[in-house]
Amino acid sequence: MPANASRQSARPRSCAPIPSLPRRLPLAALMALSFGAGAQTAGEQTMAPVVVTDTAEREPDRYLATRTRVGKVEQDPHSIPQAITTVTSALMEEQQVGSLREAMRNVAGITFNAAEGGRSGDNMNLRGFYTFGDIYLDGIRDTAQYNRETFNYEQIDVLRGAGAMLFGRGQAGGVINQVSKTPLLIDQYKLTGSIGTNGYREVTADLNKRFSADVGLRVNLMNRDEGSWRENLANGDQPEVHRQGAAISLALNQNSHNRFWLNHYYLKTRDNPDYGIAFDGVTRRPNERFPSRSYWGTDKTFDDSDTTITTLVNEYLFDPESMLRTQVRVADYQRSYWAKTPNLTLPPSANGVNGGNVTRSSHYETVTLQSDYSTRFRTGDIGHEFLAGMEYLKEDSFRHGLQNFGGTTNANPPLFHPYQEALTGTPTKFTSDSYAIYLQDSIEFIPHWKATVGLRRDEMDAKYSSTTSPSLKYGEWSTRAVLSWQPQEEAHYYLAWSDSFSPTADLYQLTVAPMPAERSQVTELGAKWLLLGGDLALRTALYRANKNWERNTDLESTAAILTRKRRTDGFEVELAGRLSERWEVFSGLALMNATILKTALNVNATTGAVTQGDPRLVGERARNAPVYTFNLWSTYRLTDHWKVGGGVEAKGQRFAYQPQQAVSAAFVNGQFAPNTAAAYQRWDAMVAYEEKRWGVRLNIKNLFDRLYYDSIYDNGGFTVPGTRRTAILTGELKF
Repeated sequence: MPANASRQSARPRSCAPIPSLPRRLPLAALMALSFGAGAQTAGEQTMAPVVVTDTAEREPDRYLATRTRVGKVEQDPHSIPQAITTVTSALMEEQQVGSLREAMRNVAGITFNAAEGGRSGDNMNLRGFYTFGDIYLDGIRDTAQYNRETFNYEQIDVLRGAGAMLFGRGQAGGVINQVSKTPLLIDQYKLTGSIGTNGYREVTADLNKRFSADVGLRVNLMNRDEGSWRENLANGDQPEVHRQGAAISLALNQNSHNRFWLNHYYLKTRDNPDYGIAFDGVTRRPNERFPSRSYWGTDKTFDDSDTTITTLVNEYLFDPESMLRTQVRVADYQRSYWAKTPNLTLPPSANGVNGGNVTRSSHYETVTLQSDYSTRFRTGDIGHEFLAGMEYLKEDSFRHGLQNFGGTTNANPPLFHPYQEALTGTPTKFTSDSYAIYLQDSIEFIPHWKATVGLRRDEMDAKYSSTTSPSLKYGEWSTRAVLSWQPQEEAHYYLAWSDSFSPTADLYQLTVAPMPAERSQVTELGAKWLLLGGDLALRTALYRANKNWERNTDLESTAAILTRKRRTDGFEVELAGRLSERWEVFSGLALMNATILKTALNVNATTGAVTQGDPRLVGERARNAPVYTFNLWSTYRLTDHWKVGGGVEAKGQRFAYQPQQAVSAAFVNGQFAPNTAAAYQRWDAMVAYEEKRWGVRLNIKNLFDRLYYDSIYDNGGFTVPGTRRTAILTGELKF
């Protein structure tokens, strides 16, 4: 059998999206739907029913994804007229990835922010724009401030460009959608255990049980502990990660046209956070007065969170071409932390006196109802792929600082743990009701040519307890238009335009009336090719993204920067799949020119007064937007049992500066000289031995033990170094 035979059979034969068919519907159900779908003319013979009692689980994707629901319907990523990157579970497992942040190293154009205050947790830039308002879990907003784990991910889909027409309010960079594991058609059990340097310990379980054709259950469990190469030199305390998770998915009524899933997810984190190294005020580089391993925290600092998400999913199949998919979700996010920020002149101290303090406790609750109807039909010779939907989101949250009852002042971290929650000042409360409706039609007006037009209306009614933004009401349109040409199945060319908005109110950023909502416009020219019989996918994209009225500062700051206008012009190329039967590759290159076009407006958080920002920023590169990023991961199977692999992650230099407080400090002799994190390259390696029922794998991260800084606090202040050389040995058992 040719190497690409399985890939060809897995890939849909139509270039059009697959709007409705379930991803794991038993063959008997598919045949019953097919025989019942068409009307018979007089004289036609009625075929006898064919009953097939066997089911087969589709082979999971390797590096090249063949299906996604990031466009609201299940379809082949090759058919989506927009740049999309999918990080599969196979890729994450081979790299021994534990967190969402680590998995995103495989996405070209991603950079990492070192979060402080209101934006702590997963905080990334895509195409030079923030993404903390664009993280989703199975198509539903998941914008809470916490650190996400990958143990229950089937894949991660990154849809680039403005996505508000499909997902609601959002940024210009794109959407990050986490895809949960759901029950399979067969019994399958997998256990893994890992041990590594710096106290790395992890165990996971992926347990799938099929009770009948209608009922299946899948359970995923995770426990991970790890230390760090950094430490407080005065007392030996280290940053630490302690995380536990459990996910349960129950599938019901699967052998019918009316299917259900009940999913429950719980994640517990008990970390000791690392806020890195301060930028030197003279050199504009990470401070070299203390060793790079210097850590300002103590064993009393902490970052605790508990995340609980429960979702009910229903898919009602009217016919093979029409489906109504509805999700109802209740989510609860609780988090508290006390962190130490680095000091420029004083070394870490045993009692944690030196360095700054960042404290917060927050509780965020959401209720979401989302329903999408998709269908295919024809009007004469014109084909339609129609999508309509609605969404309701209720948000209720508050946050406040923490009082230290164990010390005489708040200068030190708490003297005991767990902490006692107490207010320091007035808590910030936020409530919101959001409603949305959307329509989209993809029209094949002549063979191989499609025009897609989409429209969405979002209404948001939000209230803050803050005197700055006591009440916010937004009603905004988001639009999308695409021209797509697929002359054959293997080639797809498109020109896409999209327009999005974001009020930023739900993200705890300063929104001062009557300032308009953020608006983003993205134009993208792209091409996608399937090579080597469909085993290898190559995509390119040339884009321009404009953003207006960007909020850059946290709600609790004394001022905000509203960037009047900035732009990213970029080019991307990605390669994913199989070069031969034994050789696989996943790689991406992103080139970006991120520029401030109009100077910011300074808004006083107390009075709302607006003053003009420093015009010298015009033409300068935007923060944390390097000229290039590159990623490569490749494996080669030496024999039936032995596999080797490795790769590199590279990023250009990134700027971090704080113009709302000291624009002039970013200029030396009239020249722009912001805080800068240097370019870097990190190499990883892997070797594995695999049997049918068990396997052993050794991962070495940062093979050459290079000191590099992979994340920055993008309003200036500090940068966090990446991991030094780490070895992890993993054993896997399947039964």
